[in-house]
Amino acid sequence: MCAGLSAVQFTLKGQLAAAIAAIAVAAVLDSLDGRIARMLDATSKMGAELDSLADAISFGVAPALVLYTWRFGGDRVGWVVSLIFAVCIVLRLARFNTLLDDTDQPVYAKEFFVGVPAPAGGLLALLPMILTIEYGDNGHWWQSQPVVMVWTILMAALLISRIPTLSVKTVRVPARAVAPLLVGVGLLAAVVITYPMVALAVLLGLYLAHIPYAVRRKRWLADHPEAWDVPAKERRAIRRAHGGYRRRLGLRPPLRRVAGAARRAVRRPLRAGEGEPLPMMLPPEPRPGLRGRTWRRTGLRRQSRPGPGEPEDR
Repeated sequence: MCAGLSAVQFTLKGQLAAAIAAIAVAAVLDSLDGRIARMLDATSKMGAELDSLADAISFGVAPALVLYTWRFGGDRVGWVVSLIFAVCIVLRLARFNTLLDDTDQPVYAKEFFVGVPAPAGGLLALLPMILTIEYGDNGHWWQSQPVVMVWTILMAALLISRIPTLSVKTVRVPARAVAPLLVGVGLLAAVVITYPMVALAVLLGLYLAHIPYAVRRKRWLADHPEAWDVPAKERRAIRRAHGGYRRRLGLRPPLRRVAGAARRAVRRPLRAGEGEPLPMMLPPEPRPGLRGRTWRRTGLRRQSRPGPGEPEDR
């Protein structure tokens, strides 16, 4: 909350880069406070309410005031746009707190946010300002007041929409990917230090680009209940078994072997009661004794068959 309010003070002094940095710091702290509270066993209802209050100020009130001071100063329409954004942040946080107590959601719902989260929404609203800091206030189209107003309203609409976005909290990094991930984090930190505004703008653009994928993934999970309890890394096998684009084109999917929960899931029908054929069945396991596998496992040498004209041993 202090970082968010400091962004307003930096904007009043004309320090736009410092204002962006303050809100970015608030976003980083927001991603860490819950984990730190759970590690210290200090979670409480009061802490959850304070977290929502801090998010409303840091990512709703502060960006709205920053935008008004930067581009909407003295404009009544601009003040209304700033109010709309702040109100949408508060509504988004209220809905998020309500969904936490909803026990009727499907299993896969925890992998998604409903709408854009507050930290991402607060930074996305400042994207025109970030580009202006990097490329200068030279009259580019993204710097005009009408464009900034429309952009702010669009980000406010994404906050209160029901468009799904991926939740980073449910991502599990496999053990073999830890080392490359650490290298990537180090490279990202170097880029952020060298080109902070460019790196932030690229990250925000990638976040917007992932929304169609999140929508498609949630729809696929809603249509395939057999994949709800399957680990994410095995869901690709289920999609291949169910045909995907090959089924739509009338092609025969290749036989692939999967294991575990995915193996049991692909043996089930796509939708019970609709008369659809069963999905691809997995190839049967080879029986012992075929093609000499039993001989090789036991360490014995397989006897050769007698040729034509040779007596057969009995």
